[in-house]
Amino acid sequence: MGFKPKYTISPEVLGAISEIAEIKGIIERSPVLPLNELELKRQALIRMVHTSTSIEGNKLEEYQVDKVLSGMSVSADDQSIAEVKNYQAALKEVEKMAKNNIGITVDVILKIHALTMSGLLENHKSGNFRPGDVYIVDDLGNGKEHLRFKGPPTDNIKPLIRELLLWLKHSEKDQLHPVIKAGIFHSQFVHIHPFSDGNGRVTRLLTNLLLYLDGWDFRKVIVLEAFYNKNRQDYYNALAYGWNDFYKEGADFTSWLEYFIAGFLVEARKVKNVIVSLGFDKVGDRTQTYLDPDELKIMDFLVSNQKITSGEVTKLVKVAKRTAQLKLKNLLDKKLIKSEGKARATFYVLIKD
Repeated sequence: MGFKPKYTISPEVLGAISEIAEIKGIIERSPVLPLNELELKRQALIRMVHTSTSIEGNKLEEYQVDKVLSGMSVSADDQSIAEVKNYQAALKEVEKMAKNNIGITVDVILKIHALTMSGLLENHKSGNFRPGDVYIVDDLGNGKEHLRFKGPPTDNIKPLIRELLLWLKHSEKDQLHPVIKAGIFHSQFVHIHPFSDGNGRVTRLLTNLLLYLDGWDFRKVIVLEAFYNKNRQDYYNALAYGWNDFYKEGADFTSWLEYFIAGFLVEARKVKNVIVSLGFDKVGDRTQTYLDPDELKIMDFLVSNQKITSGEVTKLVKVAKRTAQLKLKNLLDKKLIKSEGKARATFYVLIKD
């Protein structure tokens, strides 16, 4: 029979995809200074690792993830540190595969899982499809549990994966839009739930690989996982909508695609706003200047939160208040931000052309 996803694309979804494509063009054409681009990518990598592992319950804060990825020690449990290091290794492999135009195969799936779950699962489960049934259970407290989802039987995993991979090949021939293709793959793969653990992380890694292979990587500075992590319950609900509490054929992907594409647009707009706020969308009428990592982090915060105080800067970049004020002064001197309010009520906002 094969995998034939059911879904309807509304005018609103088409409009969102059109805007995402426009933003993609802006970002690809943007003459970002190399040093700034490297730092934007580094910060995106940190957020990607932090948000995707955080969705699964990892306890590390973003600044701790930054330290771990930089080879520094943090005060945290071994599992949380291992999850972060593993995800970094898996992301690097995804980028390498995309660069070498290596598409998704069963071997690729198993390799990504092995990297993601190294040392976190028994050897016979890491890098191998699950040997038994899998259940996703919600803890309701007081010893009560609720079955959220039961994956398909073990014997069905390989056939379902083969059908999904065959669909991917056909979708290329049918010229299915990369964003829609990635969204459908994301939902179907996570519902097949082929592993004993790590299914969500592997799903998000493979979704990124698909987008990278199709040239929809947004210069590696977009973090789709941030949208899912902002409200995890919305993410789980969107994935579950239209499915029963067990795997079934013929599920409708419409509601999930609406959520997936809306989230994609939110994160694409964030990247665009960073590019525009730094003047990287223009050539000639504003001299581009290099911003250090802390300054880029402050600008990124302002894009998402509209305003910032010196006190918030001290927490954001882990510096003393005097140093925070100097960093803000540098951004003021570069005419990227302006101050509003007075005395203790002073805060800072972006300068908009």
